Amino acid sequence: MNIPVDYEILRLIWWLFLGILLIGFAIMDGFDLGAATLLRTVARTDNERRQVLNAIGPVWEGNQVWLILGGGAIFAAWPAVYATAFSGFYIAMFLVLATLILRPVGFEYRNKIADPRWRTSWDWALFAGGLVPSLVFGVAIGNLLQGVPFRIDTDMRVLYEGSGLFELLNPFGLLCGLVSLAMLTGHGAVFVALKTVGPVADRARLAGALFPLLHVLLFTLAGLWIAKGLPGYALVGAVAHDGPSNPLVKEVAIVPGQWLKNYEAWPLLKIAPIAGLAGSILTAVLVVVKRPGLAFVTSAAAIFGTIATVGVSMFPFLMPSSIEPKASLTIWDSSSSQLTLFVMLCATLLFLPIVLAYTAFVFRVLRGKMTAEAIEANSTHLY
Repeated sequence: MNIPVDYEILRLIWWLFLGILLIGFAIMDGFDLGAATLLRTVARTDNERRQVLNAIGPVWEGNQVWLILGGGAIFAAWPAVYATAFSGFYIAMFLVLATLILRPVGFEYRNKIADPRWRTSWDWALFAGGLVPSLVFGVAIGNLLQGVPFRIDTDMRVLYEGSGLFELLNPFGLLCGLVSLAMLTGHGAVFVALKTVGPVADRARLAGALFPLLHVLLFTLAGLWIAKGLPGYALVGAVAHDGPSNPLVKEVAIVPGQWLKNYEAWPLLKIAPIAGLAGSILTAVLVVVKRPGLAFVTSAAAIFGTIATVGVSMFPFLMPSSIEPKASLTIWDSSSSQLTLFVMLCATLLFLPIVLAYTAFVFRVLRGKMTAEAIEANSTHLY
């Protein structure tokens, strides 16, 4: 079959698509993760907590589509990455899924019984369903930047040699986890400030000013750590960008400061970390002056910049190996076939606009603020 798009270009397109889907997930699902993390902080009474839950309740389930799309894209476009990630991060992924399962149950069952102890238990479950994924996703990124302990044998089988969850909780991994947690919690605070009124909105504005500034501090510390002491991975010699997906045919070196080399080669890419820092600073300012709508946009820009910074820094690596560098997975040697990438590209170009249009329609229909009066008037029909 004559495929009209070069293999190299398809791999680059799917690397970009993967970044878009991860950013889309962080922006769209990130605000309800952040709102759940803040549930017991910005809301003090049952009515106030129901305001927060009903602010995100109509949209959180639809936002999960971005997680499914991201996981599906990795599975179909980068099968070796999918297999290695779910081997190395299995316990962490299981922990994330376990806490994510608490979310739909918490939303549906919290309001079924008026007992304060019942509702408080589900509030803590929803809190865990927001905090744990926000933290673990960042921890995973921190470990990717350091390299994952896996090998690939001559039969192309992935052999993970790590010791489990606690190995992932190393100092740099935890720092990246805190970057993610601060970023998404601030994003959730801005959304709550946008969708509520009264004391809940006031407390959310305070959180929406503090957490973005915390994100700036932690993001800067992570950048300095990378610049001063964290080695990166570099391809050695010529690499066939349109060659077969065989990670073992290349050579890789571990080089101090390598994760900053792409910014030296292409200075325009510095817009990514700048967006991450400037977006959070502007978010804090806009929340203080009571412009939550614009603050939500700048918070989304901060998320874009933060995730794009990781992708740009690691390019073309997707998952480096810390114990056998030549087994590292890159966009040039761990993708699906050219035909598979092309068919998926056609499907994505068809269905992604539908997802975007439907998402815009839902947010348009559900615009407006959630008030205490609305909760009291519809007590049995809302979360």
